[in-house]
This record gives sequence, structure tokens and C-alpha cells, in this order.
Amino acid sequence: MLQSLAGSSCVRLVERHRSAWYFGLLVLGYLLYLLFGAVVFSSVELPYEDLLRQELRKLKQRFVEEHQCLSEQQLESFLARVLQASNYGVSVLSNASGSWNWDFTSALFFASTVLSTTGYGHTVPLSDGGKAFCIIYSVIGIPFTLLFLTAVVQRVIVYVTRRPVLYFHIHWGFSKQIVAIIHAVILGFMTVSCFFFIPAIIFSVLEDDWNFLESFYFCFISLSTIGLGDYVPGEGYDQKFRELYKIGITCYLLLGLIAMLVVLETFCELHELKKFRKIFYVKKNKEEDQVHITEHDQLSFSSISDQKHEAENTSLKMTNETSLKHRQDTSNLMREKTRITKDLHLTLMAL
Repeated sequence: MLQSLAGSSCVRLVERHRSAWYFGLLVLGYLLYLLFGAVVFSSVELPYEDLLRQELRKLKQRFVEEHQCLSEQQLESFLARVLQASNYGVSVLSNASGSWNWDFTSALFFASTVLSTTGYGHTVPLSDGGKAFCIIYSVIGIPFTLLFLTAVVQRVIVYVTRRPVLYFHIHWGFSKQIVAIIHAVILGFMTVSCFFFIPAIIFSVLEDDWNFLESFYFCFISLSTIGLGDYVPGEGYDQKFRELYKIGITCYLLLGLIAMLVVLETFCELHELKKFRKIFYVKKNKEEDQVHITEHDQLSFSSISDQKHEAENTSLKMTNETSLKHRQDTSNLMREKTRITKDLHLTLMAL
């Protein structure tokens, strides 16, 4: 008996705090996924980093041995300055002196990466004025960009998602949930093809040092707004039509970001995902619901009362207008009757 009571109380406790338990599992799962990523990245990339460090150490030692007129400290100072300039997007290579990082097209590309929060980091403001303006520009521009993207996605999704699903549901009689799932899968496949696979092929052809995997990696990192900056198109030393290429990349990033948001919104509107998300949300208390219901009833009662008073006032106004018109018509008839009687009397006297 006691065991059954204890079991039932535990079940009631779990049912009462189901959302909290699910949320705790969600947090735990996210932390485990974060740790899993750290372990995998560390185990995969650490050996390559160690090999690169050993290679650079050997190259540095060989250079110092071959150029004894240059001390190791002088070499360290020179390399530090070179790395600092490289971090600002300025290269010391002789064949890279012809490309500027702050011409109009490069500045346009930089502005688009700032507003979309991609931020490759390959080009950064050099002056204090540029850094201050970047802060002000971002504070205003990022919310403006979010508003712009939200408005665009809200309009696009009506024609791309909602109307096609509704059309097949009404005219063909298919289940709305099944049509929505199939449509989301097809839309996702088309987006991946048009904004990932095809651009990756194009980038692998236009960029000399990129293969297909690196090009696809750039597309994903860019359109997901991660923007690591290890691969940036249009930075080649012998890049042809560099200005036009930069403008095309800017348009690609903007359109790709809109397409990604449309796909995400389409999947978020799926009934199954809505139900799945709700298990992690905080449920409203009954008291809060009762307050909302009471407030809604009060608002409804007030609205009904206002409508009733307005109807009474309108009816009274119409009654007054009708009465006034009736009195005016009666007065006109009396005057007309008096005029006819007077004319008849004058006619009889003339006879």
C-alpha cells in the first residue's frame, strides 16, 4: 500500500514538473553536445597544429642559420609586425600590393558582413574613427537588418510555403500536415542545391586554391553566419574582375541568408516541431490563465457595453431625426392646405 502511494506521488510529481524535467534534459544534452564537439575538434586538429608548429620551428631555425647577419630577436620583431598587418588584411607579399582592402566594393562587402553578423574578420577597421563608426553603424544597422529580413521573409513565405500547402490541401484533399512535411523537405533540398552545391562548384572553379569541399565549407559557414574567415572569396592575387566578383558575392550572401531564414521558418511552422518545442516551454499556471480569462471577459463585457450604448445612441439619433422630419412634413402640409384654402376663397369672391 505504501509503495503504491509512494509510486503514485512520484508519478504526480513528475507529471507536475514535466516541463522542468524536459528543460533540464535539454540543458544537459546541449552541454554534452558542446563537450562532444570540443573533444572531436581537439582530437582531429591538435595533431595538425603540432606538425605545423614543428615545421615553422625548423624553418625559422634554418633561416637564422642561413642569415647570420640577422639576429633571432630582429626576426621575431619582423614576423610579429607582419602577422599584425596580416590580421588587418594587409599582406607584405609583392604580388599582393595591387589589391586594396578598402576600395568601394571591398567596403560594401565588409558592410554586408557586419550587418549580417557574419564577420569574416579578414578585414577590420584600422583607424580609431573607423572602429567608432563600426560600433555606431552596427548598433543601428543590425536591428535594421533584422527588421528588413523579417519583413522580406514574412512576404516570401506566403508565396513559397503557405499558399502551396493550402492549395494542395484544398484542391487535392491531401492532409495539411503531410503536405507541409513534404513541402518543407522539397524546399530544403532546393535551397541546399541552389545555395550550397551549385555555388560550391562555381567557387571551386573561380578560386584557384579551393576544392569542392572547401567551397562547400565556405558556403555553409557564410550562410549560417558563423563566418570564421579562413576562406574568403575574391582575395586571390590575380583575381579577375575583382570588383564585380565582390558585388556578386555580396548579393549571394544576402539572398542565401533570406533563403535560409525562409527554410527555417517553414520547418518551424510544422505541427510536429511545434509540439516538440512546447514540451520545453514553461506552462502557464491556472491562476494566470484565470486572470487572462477574467481580463478577456471584462474587456469583452466592456466592448459589448460600449457597443450597446453606441447602438442606443444611434437609435435615439435616428428617432429624433425621423420625428423632426415628420414635423417638418406636417408643417409643410398645413401651409400648403392654408394656401389652397385661401386661393379657393379668393376665387369664390371674384365670382
